Amino acid sequence: MNTPLSLILFRLLLAPIILLLAYFIGENAKIIIVILMYLGLISDILDGIIARKQNISSPKLRRMDSQTDMVFWVSIGLATWILYPKLISDNSIVIWTILGMELACYAISFIKFKKETCTHAFLSKIWGITLLIAFTSLIGFNHAGIPFYSAVIIGLISHIDVILIILILPKWTHDIPSAYHAYLIRKNINFKKNKYLNG
Repeated sequence: MNTPLSLILFRLLLAPIILLLAYFIGENAKIIIVILMYLGLISDILDGIIARKQNISSPKLRRMDSQTDMVFWVSIGLATWILYPKLISDNSIVIWTILGMELACYAISFIKFKKETCTHAFLSKIWGITLLIAFTSLIGFNHAGIPFYSAVIIGLISHIDVILIILILPKWTHDIPSAYHAYLIRKNINFKKNKYLNG
């Protein structure tokens, strides 16, 4: 049984379920949506760790993981918009800024490597945690505030890091902890990846 693949497919399946709950049940489903969001993040943490432990991590699996992450978080964002459109509208400028940065990462990667970005960088993982806290506040309490803006700041920093990684890397590869590590790769300097931080 390919446990990492099962966890990725589980997270992918959560995306339409979350959207359907938000659209058809509305605010009454917000607790369930938050729980599913946490389960999704847990699956994201475990799939990489297990893949490395079982020595079945591959570029194909890591790319699938990255794209599933995108679908999952976009579904959370759309669910938030369905539940609280005014909350999203009031913060639309910063939301579009983050989305623009995300698109920039993909565009630069496609232009340079003809492939999507798949860095799984450390700062991106930190951003995932801040997103979890922000969406807990947004969906669970209809509140943006510090959790939301903290996620925005970390998101901007992490996207800059990803863009630098793409620009520095001499060729496409996956699981690059930071722009510094991309520089080490460019200079052919070996480094050891942490199986927990780069899973």
